[in-house]
Amino acid sequence: MASIPKRPNLESSVLTKSSKLPKQLRRVRGFILIALVLILLFIAGVVGYVLMAVIPNVPAIDAVTDYKPKIPLRIYTADHVLIGEFGEEHRDFVPIGKIPDMMKKSLLAIEDARFYEHSGIDWRRAMGAVKSNVVHGFGSGGASTITMQVARNFFLSREKITARKVNEVLLAYKIEKALTKDQILELYMNQIYLGQRSYGFSSAARTYFGKNLDQLSIAEMAMLAGLPQNPARHNPAVNPKRAKARQHAVLKRLRELNYITQAQYEQALAEPLRVKSGGISFDTHAEYVAELARQAAFEQFKEAAYTSGITVTTTILKADQDAAYASLRRNVLAYDQRHGYRGPEARIELPLDHNEREDAIVDAIGRRPSSDGLIPVVVLAASPKRVQVENVDGDIIDITGAGLKFAERGLSPNAKDAVRIVPGSVIRISREGKGDWSITQVPQVAAAFVSIDAETGACHAMVGGFDYNLQKYNHVTQAFRQPGSSFKPFIYSAALEKGYSPATLILDAPLEMPGEDAGRTWAPQNDDNVFDGPITMRRALAASKNVVSVRLLRKLSVPYAHDYLGRFGFDPARQPKNLTLALGTGAVTPQQMAGAYAVFANGGYKVQPYLIAKIEDANGRVVVESKPPAARQEEQRVLDPRNAFITDSMLRDVTRYGTAAKATEQLGRGDIAGKTGTTSDAMDGWFAGYSGTEVAVAWMGYDDPKSLGGKEFGSTLALPIWIDYMRVALAKRPEYQRETPEGVVHDTDWVYAKFLESPEFKTIDIEQGPETEAPADPAPVPTVTTTP
Repeated sequence: MASIPKRPNLESSVLTKSSKLPKQLRRVRGFILIALVLILLFIAGVVGYVLMAVIPNVPAIDAVTDYKPKIPLRIYTADHVLIGEFGEEHRDFVPIGKIPDMMKKSLLAIEDARFYEHSGIDWRRAMGAVKSNVVHGFGSGGASTITMQVARNFFLSREKITARKVNEVLLAYKIEKALTKDQILELYMNQIYLGQRSYGFSSAARTYFGKNLDQLSIAEMAMLAGLPQNPARHNPAVNPKRAKARQHAVLKRLRELNYITQAQYEQALAEPLRVKSGGISFDTHAEYVAELARQAAFEQFKEAAYTSGITVTTTILKADQDAAYASLRRNVLAYDQRHGYRGPEARIELPLDHNEREDAIVDAIGRRPSSDGLIPVVVLAASPKRVQVENVDGDIIDITGAGLKFAERGLSPNAKDAVRIVPGSVIRISREGKGDWSITQVPQVAAAFVSIDAETGACHAMVGGFDYNLQKYNHVTQAFRQPGSSFKPFIYSAALEKGYSPATLILDAPLEMPGEDAGRTWAPQNDDNVFDGPITMRRALAASKNVVSVRLLRKLSVPYAHDYLGRFGFDPARQPKNLTLALGTGAVTPQQMAGAYAVFANGGYKVQPYLIAKIEDANGRVVVESKPPAARQEEQRVLDPRNAFITDSMLRDVTRYGTAAKATEQLGRGDIAGKTGTTSDAMDGWFAGYSGTEVAVAWMGYDDPKSLGGKEFGSTLALPIWIDYMRVALAKRPEYQRETPEGVVHDTDWVYAKFLESPEFKTIDIEQGPETEAPADPAPVPTVTTTP
């Protein structure tokens, strides 16, 4: 019979387990007690560490309670348009009350939504950050408030270590106790780094969008609000995709917090952003002016000029400067187009792999200096009827028809290698407005333009070269060049003081002077190789007769004329002491020429061209101010009013029927006066002139002097720049009527009354015929080059 298994003794089993519980429980309780003791010891240690080591070393917060931001040096026009900014940090300090409400909301939505509720530490966010750090590792989650970020930005590093975090918390409490919430937010929004050397949201708005804060759209504000987390990663100029993703996160938070409506949200998401890639730029191109102003500020304040909020106000007028810049560039490009295509700037290999090819194109374009409106691109395909190019943004552009005309020699099947356009060629393109693209090139010729007020010397416009990005050399103030025939009016003015008049007849006939040219015979020539026989001084100046000018100077004597020039502000040491002085073989700058012509324009008073009106400190206190002397003071007189009047009358005829007749014809005014200038072999082209009190000088030439072309003259090179500028500068000015001064009478022409009965001044060399006598003081013909 099978045995029946015994039933387990349940009661005995339960009793056995029950008897074991107290022992296990005691063990667990022991572990808990030890853990609590350890935790308490750790807390005590932390508290002790904070009390003994951290708190005594927590920095004072004077930097935030007495905030002094580094404000860069800023340069303004006379009508307060910003044209330059210099400093390691681009920053504008904007009071919290002037920061747009939506800009503040955008920042707080993504960075610290409970900013106005917590007392410096947002413990709710902090717990979430702790959880994230436990799950994903230390540093994966952050709970820094705006106040904590202010503490970090002013006093601490960004290193994620416990000691720094403790300091950050303690500083946050100190800051919250010392400042209001609005003051803390104001500090943050003006101090935070936002990429591209921009500090604060106002500066970032100008850097990325070229706008003031109050001009930004919601989409643009959201883009800026996303920058503080990581200015490099979310920089819209460098990483547009990441910046866009961050912007969307900001917009989402704005919608979640009901700071914007659904319609505003959708509109902002769809809005295309036009981000500037070149950093801060200025609407008015006055880079050469800004650099001169920077030098003046640095001379006064040294390195402090770049951080202490210094402002320099120049005498430049925005409208005049814009006209000068546009005119010079337009006419330099026109000259360049007349003289043909020189070929691609560079050539690269185009890899077959798409990504590698894109990288090669971006790298090649990045190596080319930027120039306003002249866009570097890489050729993808080229034929006589079509050129396909790619720009730095990856856009593909087709150029056809008239856009190929300038570069057609580079597209010909028989093109020389130097000019041939092929795939991989780096070229420039441009367009007028929204018109078709055309192939162009960066000009190699240099140019300069300056205009001043004849009464005060205040500079109204200055363009020192074709493009400051390409060349920093300021041709207005630094380039000493031969003025050519634009110098003749000063010789003619000297003649008036000797008793000659515009009606004086001078023989225009071949003139040979043995020994004048370093022992060789010198025979000056007229530009057109035409001799007109006896001709009046007036017509000789209008037609720019070289031989007549030399005969006139010989009668005056070189020493007399050389000494006479000093009253116009020229450097006597740079002017030759021989008969070539009459042909402008000395050396002058465009700025000097402007000051000299101002003497004729203002009736005989010397003025000193100047650019800096005043320099102010950060508090608006004027520390330097230029106060030109009152206009037309007799102590400033350097020229007899009769002389200025008669010379002016001759210069007006230069623009009526002489070498500059285009000026009166195109401007349609009767008060235009001036003189063209072309040096030997057309190495320099000038026009200097004025209308009323507006004096302007234009110049064109190569830095390493060479001919500008056999068919180029001051009238084709510089005069068009001058006319285009004056068309704007004189638009609202009435014609200037000049009063006849005492002591001047009109016989056959204007003449000093005291010289009216002096027959010996009626003619020069009329009876002598071709001259063969050597001058008394022979000297070599000088050469002049640009001062480096």
